[in-house]
Amino acid sequence: MTDVSPKPREQPRKQLHLTRALQHRNYRLFFSGQTVSLIGTWITRIATSWLVYRLTGSVFLLGVVGFFGQIPTLLLAPFAGVLVDRWDRHRILIVTQSLSMLQSVGLAVLTFAGVITVVDILILQVVQGIINAFDTPARQAFVVEMVEDRSHLSNAIVLNSSMVNASRVIGPSIGGILIAAFGEGWCFALDAISYIAVIASLLAMRVEKRLARETKTRALQELRAGFSYVTRFAPVRDSLLLVALVATMGMPYTVLMPAIAATVLHGGPHTLGYLMTASGVGALAGAFYLASRTSVLGLGRAIVIASITFGAGLLAFSFSRVLWLSILILPFVGGGMMVEMASTNTILQTIVDDEMRGRVMAYYTMAFLGTAPLGSLMAGFVAAQIGPMKTIMIGGAACVIAGVIFAFRLPTLRAHVRPIYIERGILAATELEGASKSL
Repeated sequence: MTDVSPKPREQPRKQLHLTRALQHRNYRLFFSGQTVSLIGTWITRIATSWLVYRLTGSVFLLGVVGFFGQIPTLLLAPFAGVLVDRWDRHRILIVTQSLSMLQSVGLAVLTFAGVITVVDILILQVVQGIINAFDTPARQAFVVEMVEDRSHLSNAIVLNSSMVNASRVIGPSIGGILIAAFGEGWCFALDAISYIAVIASLLAMRVEKRLARETKTRALQELRAGFSYVTRFAPVRDSLLLVALVATMGMPYTVLMPAIAATVLHGGPHTLGYLMTASGVGALAGAFYLASRTSVLGLGRAIVIASITFGAGLLAFSFSRVLWLSILILPFVGGGMMVEMASTNTILQTIVDDEMRGRVMAYYTMAFLGTAPLGSLMAGFVAAQIGPMKTIMIGGAACVIAGVIFAFRLPTLRAHVRPIYIERGILAATELEGASKSL
């Protein structure tokens, strides 16, 4: 007879499993500091969008501001990836986070002085975009150095996503209240202060000094090598193409939110906060789902389902004209987006070669953030012609189609990934037959 009595002791283990990456001191410091900072970042994002719309009343300019804020990532990320593979990632992050704090200070000072213009916002958005081009791939690649146990790597990536999406829940809510009560300037000031937490956490880490990698190859040669690796390795190539399409066609819905809150749902900054929070709640739920997983196996199917859910959610949202229905739909949008992006990140981190990690994560940054400005600019232009809701409907349909195409590619991608999982101990050779549907 099988004894099944020890069930009560499994719950603490389950809780530990959900947060196992926090066992590592450096990652724990980073997680806590970055959580505070990201809340400030989302406060600034919602305040910037509202400020632009308040100053101009133009959905097209919302798209233009989004374009200028993220186009540097599209242009610079591949070069940044080469430097991230060569330089000390810890030092890069200290520099980029410090510069981001100064950028928020600039926004706050100009807003408090009452002299800020859309041109000022565009310039500061470009500055932040340049910073992000280096910060994001460095932050993604640095996770491996903070988490010594590679079996905890996927959990660390998911916790990063949880951190981002928890801030998406809290940040917009705080931002909406601050804008309504005190104005946008206090949002920018609070964001600047929040950077102190992540800078302090980075300085408190015990990190072995990473010497600049000596190489006889030139930067352009390494750039070409990274591009060749990304374009020829099918799992990386197809995953990044899906991320790029979703980011280009689907993610601009966030750029159009101020116009939707004001003109479609007839609300103000509080309404915008509710909408962004609803999306963030869904994203946080998606993060908990991924954190509860015990293996990277099966993430390919998760990407397909998440992409289709994200697109279908956008389609449904495009037909809503009342706040309560929009709030019910947006968690599916946020959850689908989060699971698709985080699952792709996890797969990439587990299959890429270490010497290519910085460059691959730079292309991931380029696909996730770098293509978004093209989508933002396109969405702003299209929304000015046919309205924001029809624009979102087109983007949602494109994401559904992309998810279906990726589903047909899965068998081919599994054939490439399975040998890597066996070589790295993620999948035992004896499990090969049972893992025929795993990725």
